[in-house]
Amino acid sequence: MNVEKLVKMANQIGLFFDAMPDRPQALHDLVLHIRRSWDPGMRIDLLSHVDETAGAGLSPVVREALERHRSIL
Repeated sequence: MNVEKLVKMANQIGLFFDAMPDRPQALHDLVLHIRRSWDPGMRIDLLSHVDETAGAGLSPVVREALERHRSIL
């Protein structure tokens, strides 16, 4: 899948979870949502993008969530 679309989708998910008052729980839930909703190829492509570009284009909440909870993806 096109990485630009994945970044856009991840950022849209991030908007929802960024509004949650419990930041640690929001970060965890954001990654769980991606894990449950995205197929493995999409997750691999997103993580490759993070590794190759330091997460260029990703919102701060998405980057933080992926950094903290990458192992559960």
